[in-house]
Amino acid sequence: QVRLVESGGGLVQAGGSLRLSCAASGSIFSINYMGWYRQAPGNQRDWVATITNGGSTNYADSVKGRFTMSRDNAKNTVYLQMNSLKPEDTAVYFCYAVVRGDNYWGQGTQVTVSS
Repeated sequence: QVRLVESGGGLVQAGGSLRLSCAASGSIFSINYMGWYRQAPGNQRDWVATITNGGSTNYADSVKGRFTMSRDNAKNTVYLQMNSLKPEDTAVYFCYAVVRGDNYWGQGTQVTVSS
């Protein structure tokens, strides 16, 4: 079992920045990779970014060049640095971890970008 706790969401003006954190606990040695999804009201949950155990990252085209994912293995935490935020980035952001093919999710953190 893996438990994920997100933090760092909030309200920011367009063009601003936020950093989300996701702290993992439990069977963290079994995690294959971690990442972020987001879900805006009335929309499906969309993939945002992924980071592997080796530190390789991938990003959705909509956030590429603006968002950066990183990890601190000593703290069992991954981060999503979000710059140049746009109103369309407004969503609940969910951290996830893949463990032996099973997905684990955090509770989500709200990000609201005002125009």
